Amino acid sequence: MILIVDDKKENILPLKKILEVHGLESDSAESGEEALLKTLKREYALIIMDVQMPGMDGFEVVETLSGSSRTKDIPVIFLSAISKEKKYIAKGYESGGVDYITKPVDPDLLIMKVKTFLKLYNQNKELKDMRDLLSKEIEIRKETQQELMLANENLEVKVSERTSELTEKNDELEMRNHELQQFAWVVSHDLKEPLRKIETFVKLLRDRYLVPEEKAIDYANRTVGSASRMTSLINDLLDYSRLSSEVVPEEVYLEDVINEVLADLEHQIATKDAKIFVSNMPRLEGIPGQLRQLFQNIIGNALKFSKEGIAPQIDVSCERIGTKDFAGAISDNGQFCRITIKDNGIGFEEIYLDRIFVIFQSLHDRKSFEGTGIGLAIAKKIVERHNGLITAKSQPGEGTSFIVILPIGSNNKH
Repeated sequence: MILIVDDKKENILPLKKILEVHGLESDSAESGEEALLKTLKREYALIIMDVQMPGMDGFEVVETLSGSSRTKDIPVIFLSAISKEKKYIAKGYESGGVDYITKPVDPDLLIMKVKTFLKLYNQNKELKDMRDLLSKEIEIRKETQQELMLANENLEVKVSERTSELTEKNDELEMRNHELQQFAWVVSHDLKEPLRKIETFVKLLRDRYLVPEEKAIDYANRTVGSASRMTSLINDLLDYSRLSSEVVPEEVYLEDVINEVLADLEHQIATKDAKIFVSNMPRLEGIPGQLRQLFQNIIGNALKFSKEGIAPQIDVSCERIGTKDFAGAISDNGQFCRITIKDNGIGFEEIYLDRIFVIFQSLHDRKSFEGTGIGLAIAKKIVERHNGLITAKSQPGEGTSFIVILPIGSNNKH
């Protein structure tokens, strides 16, 4: 919008027409005072100002506009039919005008100058807006940076406090764990000693004094069996508690471990005429005693839960895989091994899969199959201690396959 300031309407109308022909909007004021009031209410991109006016002349109006932050950047073109001398032209520029045109006005020259100053004004306005936006963005970023620094300092303090708290808790947990292990040892010793005596003396009573009494011998046998099961339970609990202690791993050849397990189970294998096949076992980093217990528990279960009248057949095999995943693809350079222990036993419903690895959980009647319900819980804990995975696949009457994933390590080979 262009503001035309002239005290004579007959001068304003031709100017408005010229501007209108070129598609330029204009407004008018018939005095300097009216012009100042209009600039307070509306924003103008250019002012065409007459010099000689009653009251405030054009110079005074422009000087006033230059003193206001709101209007100081509005370009002003002076028009004058009387004040054509150099001193008036110079005064026009000194007061803040951008150009000084004498009348009669050449319309083409006026339009050319108007468009030029409008373009400059708009460019300056865009630059100012951009500068204000950048200034605001810088302030926002400074505030954000200060907030981030403060938040980071608070976070560091909280992390430090939390780390210290976790360290204390971890130390306390280790101490409690050590105390628990000592307690387990003491309790197991204190429980096992009287059980041994009960079992020994009941056997003496049975063998020496109850020979003619069938019922008494049956009661004695039940007592001995209960004492024996209690001893097994204590030993299993002790084994379970030992798994929490820290042990340095070493290189283990799993084929040697499994052969030791088969030697320990020799009596059960011979009794059931079991056939056991072992192939392709790797070397890996682990804890030999725990790995021996892992395979003893799983193979022992395969012997225990065999079908009546059918010789157990157990296949222990291994394949190298690329990922820690039960469905991982076979890879010659894989960093994990997938060990499968497959039997032809009684099997179980897979809906109970989660239960078999829970301590004291048993899917079968303990009168038919003796056990404490701890063996597979120990197996799971051993596998997890070795940063591995364990699961099983089974169907009732079709046997069971236990699948164990264990890391091999970059320097280990089959």
